[in-house]
Amino acid sequence: MTAKRALITGITGQDGSYLAESLMAKGYEVHGMIRRASSFNTHRIDHLYRDPHEEGVRLFLHHGDVTDGSQLARLIRKVEPDEIYNLAAQSHVQVSFEQPEYTGDTVGLGVTRLLEAIRETGVPTRLYQASSSEMFGDAPPPQSDTPFRPRSPYAIAKLYAHWMVRNYREAYGMYAVAGILFNHEGERRGETFVTRKTSRAVARIVAGKQDKLYLGNLDAVRDWGHSSDFVEAMWLMLQQETPSDYVIGTGRGHSVREFCEHAFGLVGLDWEQFVEVDPRYLRPTDVENLVADHSRAKAELGWEPTTSFEDMVKVMVESDLARERLSLSEARSRARSRLGGARA
Repeated sequence: MTAKRALITGITGQDGSYLAESLMAKGYEVHGMIRRASSFNTHRIDHLYRDPHEEGVRLFLHHGDVTDGSQLARLIRKVEPDEIYNLAAQSHVQVSFEQPEYTGDTVGLGVTRLLEAIRETGVPTRLYQASSSEMFGDAPPPQSDTPFRPRSPYAIAKLYAHWMVRNYREAYGMYAVAGILFNHEGERRGETFVTRKTSRAVARIVAGKQDKLYLGNLDAVRDWGHSSDFVEAMWLMLQQETPSDYVIGTGRGHSVREFCEHAFGLVGLDWEQFVEVDPRYLRPTDVENLVADHSRAKAELGWEPTTSFEDMVKVMVESDLARERLSLSEARSRARSRLGGARA
């Protein structure tokens, strides 16, 4: 029996690496699209990669970019994937205010190019598009069938992509779906995102390499889950008989302040002594409260998150401590010494 073949754009990102891991465990042959650069950025999937000259290899990497429609078409013809997961994007909300045109090109038009490449090649495949809870903007929580009210260039670009997926599904009969993902984090998260920025700061402060953590809006509430749970929902969406879009989240909201409190608390530190608000990190227009209503995904896909907020924060802090060659118990001991010295 021939293994299913999947193509993942954005495979070197957090979600791409967890998804590749999950699909390979399911027996898939996985193809990943990576951008050409002067330095390698494949550290999140290095543990999966094997020399393509070896026997039994099931992970293959191809150069490409969602800004190049002709290359997307060539790649789809070459790979002939059963499933395509589009995870490529400029995914940082704050950066989207600084680079709105680039964000629109990669996040919005990138999906259009991919849809057109599928239509042009005629390859029978199923497409998953990573939509974002940021599209709900300042709509009141919990969000599910809530009207979209985006408040950033990133969210607007994601909304454009979301509606293009629905349009191609309805206009051309494509199996194309969008998962409206609420915030999903983990130890592989980029270091400029608030959760990983915080867990990394905890480790560096304990290690004596950093004194302060500077953040923006501490009162913003997000529905945070672990990325490894969310990639399972992506796969489940493409296994359904009829294509449909779903909201994916945990249903629990926590503020940035709570995240800091819990992360610093794990090592016995008072977060308020180390965290300061820097106006440079405040967005021109922000979203205050995003919490998912994932009841339809639970009922129809049988999907529920398995990692709690508390466990997710702990995993992230422990991972960053390990990078500093510290265990959680050693970090707590160092923190006690630091506090004792401060009192003295």
